[in-house]
Formats: sequence, C-alpha cells, structure tokens
Amino acid sequence: MTSIESPLPEKAANFIRNIVTEDLKSGKHRLVVTRFPPEPNGYLHIGHAKSICLNFGLAGDFGGRCHLRFDDTNPAKEEIEYEDSIKENVSWLGFNWGEHLHYASDYFEELYRHAVALIEKGLAYVDSLSAEEIRGLRGTLNEPGQESPHRGRPVEENLELFRGMREGEFPDGAHVLRLKIDMASPNLNLRDPVIYRIKKVEHHRTGAVWCIYPMYDYAHCISDSIEGITHSICTLEFEDHRPLYDWVLDALQLPCHPQQIEFARLNLSYTVMSKRKLLELVQEKLVDGWDDPRMPTLVGLRRRGFTPASIRAFCETIGVGKSDSFIDMGILEDAVREDLNVRAPRAMAVLRPLKVVIEGYPAGETELFDAANHPADPAMGTRQVPFCDTVYIERDDFQEEPAKGFFRLAPGREVRLRYAYIVRCESVLKDADGEIVEIRCSYDPGSRGGSAPDGRKVKGTIHWVSARHAIEAEVRLYDRLFSTPNPGGKNEPDYRSSLNPKSIETLAGCRLEPSLEGAEGESRYQFERLGYFCLDSRDARPGQQVFNRTATLRDSWSEQKR
Repeated sequence: MTSIESPLPEKAANFIRNIVTEDLKSGKHRLVVTRFPPEPNGYLHIGHAKSICLNFGLAGDFGGRCHLRFDDTNPAKEEIEYEDSIKENVSWLGFNWGEHLHYASDYFEELYRHAVALIEKGLAYVDSLSAEEIRGLRGTLNEPGQESPHRGRPVEENLELFRGMREGEFPDGAHVLRLKIDMASPNLNLRDPVIYRIKKVEHHRTGAVWCIYPMYDYAHCISDSIEGITHSICTLEFEDHRPLYDWVLDALQLPCHPQQIEFARLNLSYTVMSKRKLLELVQEKLVDGWDDPRMPTLVGLRRRGFTPASIRAFCETIGVGKSDSFIDMGILEDAVREDLNVRAPRAMAVLRPLKVVIEGYPAGETELFDAANHPADPAMGTRQVPFCDTVYIERDDFQEEPAKGFFRLAPGREVRLRYAYIVRCESVLKDADGEIVEIRCSYDPGSRGGSAPDGRKVKGTIHWVSARHAIEAEVRLYDRLFSTPNPGGKNEPDYRSSLNPKSIETLAGCRLEPSLEGAEGESRYQFERLGYFCLDSRDARPGQQVFNRTATLRDSWSEQKR
C-alpha cells in the first residue's frame, strides 16, 4: 500500500492522476481506494475496459485497492449470466479485486435505514403521484418544476407509508420515495429526485425479501461511502449528478465522503457503444450473439483474438480527458497488431487455394523445411514444414496476364516458394467455364531453401501449403460492423442503416500447414502475408478448425481513404 512518503509512479499524466497525486502529497488520503461499479444487465464493452483500466490501474499504480461492486438495484434487468461474464472479463483483462467483491444489495438494509433517517430529518417524503405526473411537474431547463401536493406530508405519515412500501402493502407504482431538495433548481437532478420505487420482482441474490429498490444515484454514493472509496470516478454524463451525490452524503453526515470525478467516456468509430443498441443487435439477430467478433463487447473482442495486453495498451494510448470525442477504430486495431507482432508465432495458410503441380519433383517424396516461428525472436524456435510435388498457393498470387508491378507467379515467370524452391510457371489448366483450376510449374532443384545457385534474382516470394499434408479449416474474415464512422449520427436516424454488409466473409476449404492441427484454446498466429488470426473459441470442433481474422497486417481502411 502506498503512503504519502512513497515515490509516486511515473506514468502519462492526466487530470485524475494529478488529483490523486496531490491528495496523497497533502495527506488528504493515505490509501487510494477506487471501484468499478457495473450493472449486471449486459456484457461489458470496450468503453467499460477504459473505466476498468483507469480504476484498477490507478489503485495499482499508487499501491491502493480497487473494488468490484455490482450495482444490482434493478432486478428486472439483471442476470447471473451477466454477473459471471463481468467477473470473468475483469479478470481476463489482468485485474484482481481480491476480497473486495461487493454488491449494492449487500447494503439494502443500511440504505433503507438511511432513507428512514432522511424522512425523519424532513429531507424525504413519499409521493403518490404516478411516474407520468411526476415528469409533468418536473419542469424544463428553462422553467422551474412544481411541488408535488404530497411534498408537505407529515414525517409520521411518510414513515408509515414507507414502511408499508417495504412490507409490500402497495402495488407497483403506487408510491415512490423522493428527496426534498429544490424544485426550482437549475439542475434537474436536484428537483426532488426519486430514490426508492416499488418493484415486486425477485432479486437474483436477495430473492423475495425486498419489494422496494433504491435508485442508482442514491445507492451509489452511500455504497461508495460504506466501502471507504476515496475517488469515485465516473463518466462525463454523471457530472450533473455530482451535486446530488454530494447532497445525499452531506445530508446523512456520513464519515466518509468520496470525491466524484468525471472523465470522458470512450466513443469508438464504426461501432455503437449504447447498451440498448447492442442488445437490439443481439435480439434482432443482426449479429451472432454478444460474443460475435464484430461486436465491441469484450467477449466479442476476445473471441476475435484481441489480447488483454492490447486492450490495456489501447486504453493507455487514448488517455483520459474531460471532453467527449471519437477515437478511430484504427487505433484499437493498431494496438492488437503491435502486440501480436511480438507474441504471435508465424504459420502458413492458404485461404483461397489454387493447386500447383511441380513437374519433375519425385512423386510420393516428402521434404521437411525448417521455418522460424518468429523471424525476430529466435527463442520461439522453429518448426518443420512438409513439402511435396503438389502445393496450394493463394489464388491472388497468380495472374495469367500480370498487371504492371505484379511480381508474383505468372506464365513463364519464376517465384520463390518461401523456405522451399524457386518454381517457374509452365502451363495453366482451366475447366469448361474457363476457370483456372491448376498450374503446372517446373522447379530448380539447386534452389533448395530459396536461393538460386547461379545467383539470379527472383523478385517474388509467396507462401504455400503442401497439398498432401495440409489440414482443412474454415476461416472468417471480419471487418467493421458499420460502414460509417458514427452510426446513427446526425444524418442517420437509424443506426442499422449503416450496417456493413461485408463485415464478415466466411471461407470454407482453406488449407493450413499441419503444425496448426494441434492448436487449442485461443491460439493466435500470424498467417504469413495475410494477417493475424485466432482459433475460434466457440465454433472450432474436432476435425474442423475455425479461425477468425483479428486484424490485417496493415490498416486497409486507411489505405482505402487514400
């Protein structure tokens, strides 16, 4: 744990880090305590990752602690499935809450007692207006609200009604508990906000014990105080809620008063970050579930092949600011490229196979060539790649009438088969429809390993897979889910209108080198010349491997713009 005398960590400065640094130096706090408070009503996405990295990262950097606390105050929308996924994702990102796993429901009794105390102080009252009537009296940004006719109820009557709400004596919507603050406040959040409502819904942790549940703004600040949070870090939309956060804690005179600090949420181009919209995509089957590799959810990114390190690096790169802005998807893709470029072993795969018969090579013979698992990291070792008289190459690596600047295989041309031999195209075989189905090549036996014995220069080098030894697989090429940077923006009333029809291409009958046959779990590779790929964690099955493309070798979207 960090004391004020301990050296402070050196990291990229931001305004929140500066606040924490000053608080430790001044002695305001001796231990930094933060929290990540998700609601278990959906799957976490990349925007949540920014908050996770910020809260756990700050606590870790300053020798403090970060709590994982579930805001489980709305049982109608919460599920154990979401809770389990959130815990798994936080852990997958590399963070550990230790013994500090908490739930707002842990504090339901205490929250109730505090509400009673506010009623006794004349600072809260039971309102019997409908939700629609309350909204109608709330006012606007330019007009003050109007007081409820029940605002002046005596304390004893409020206490009796609130007790009846807890005991289940009233139906849903019959009453709510509101704070008595200021209906003329320019901040709408202070116009007697509702802090309890009747919901006769069983809670996944407390069962049927409760039929009234606290609102987030009320439960959150008190939960922070109970847990001794020092810095309650929220996204920018909660800035206008901060006066309410402080009002509740001041009214209750709780011994711990955390400081709420707001930062700009993550807005990522070519996707949507709204929980509602993500849920619609899943429910309307516009994607293949929450873990669809095109989704910005952490389960989706993980299935696509993103690593925890790449996501943490992305969050560090974009930094922490006070103004909302869009971050280009290319920055996230660059982060995973940089990480996988270092850690991913290389392999050869042919996604659109074209058969090549090597004339003169001994039929039935097999040679093994040593191939580096990583060209820049000898510690990753080598593998042996088999070679025979028939191989597959990428269909794009052959042109019958080569374009200018095309240095790969063409009639009468030589190329180098990586690690193997130099071959020359001698003839082309076509089917009845004129489709090329086979290429016949001669080879130079003296070029074993790829070097011409006479020193002649061969410009093109292409990858290949032995036809006799290849394993067959399905490969999915994923692209951005939307074709416009800001789906549902000013000129798009419906975000669905910009769904990218080419966001997935499924290739069957791909050929992979045999070393990939033993791939397990979330194995990641760079398929040479093609990109980074990950074994699918859900759909791969015995005898049929499935690989998902994580990212191309370079930013193809930027190239399209040029």
